[in-house]
Amino acid sequence: MATLGTLLAPDLLATQSCWRLRSNVNGYSRATGDGLATQANAGRSFRILKVVGSRLQVRLLDDGYQCWIDQDAVIGKAELRGAWKPRLLTAAEIERRIPNVLAWSERVEQQPNSYLWGGTTEPDMDCSGLMQMAFASQQIWIPRDAYQQEQFCQPIAMTPGACHLLQPGDLIFFGSRQRCTHVGLHLGNGRYRHSSGKEHGRNGIGIDSLQPQDNHPVACHYRAELRGAGRVVRCHDGQAWV
Repeated sequence: MATLGTLLAPDLLATQSCWRLRSNVNGYSRATGDGLATQANAGRSFRILKVVGSRLQVRLLDDGYQCWIDQDAVIGKAELRGAWKPRLLTAAEIERRIPNVLAWSERVEQQPNSYLWGGTTEPDMDCSGLMQMAFASQQIWIPRDAYQQEQFCQPIAMTPGACHLLQPGDLIFFGSRQRCTHVGLHLGNGRYRHSSGKEHGRNGIGIDSLQPQDNHPVACHYRAELRGAGRVVRCHDGQAWV
């Protein structure tokens, strides 16, 4: 019988078993193909849900996110772990950690980086990956995708010209009327840090503003798609997000 710390081997691929990563891995959207959905850093844990061909369907335990990972990426590179429990912080504890969340996002912006759809490990990240990792750097887990993050946060009333209720560390959401597709981290006075792509963004991490007088093309594009804002006041409990 395998004991805690045993490295994952082909004969240990049991469904519902839980493992801790020793190296970063890519998480794909399907059992085949190269469509990146997310990434997971060394130290994160996953539960095996299904084995299909050369891939494992897993649930990442910190945020409940389901994806597919290559067996070769974790065989011999993940260790058996015990029962996992979420670390749930109070709203006051989260608030105290916000300056460090902002500092982490500033540090990764200063590295050479580019936008990567599904990117969740520095330096190349997508918009929601940047948000999730900024908070996770302070042991505050939030959902993976932008629309999930919007649903998760406590709503904050605001418009492009009225940002006085926003605080540094709040999340700002963008997209169509039907769905949130982009997210940024509020820095103060309507300025926000985000990772955006080539078509309407900077192909990486940069700072833009909600203020109407900011006429930069990137700021104008996202200001026109503003949906609202929210505050992180709780931690994800690791349950699957619908």
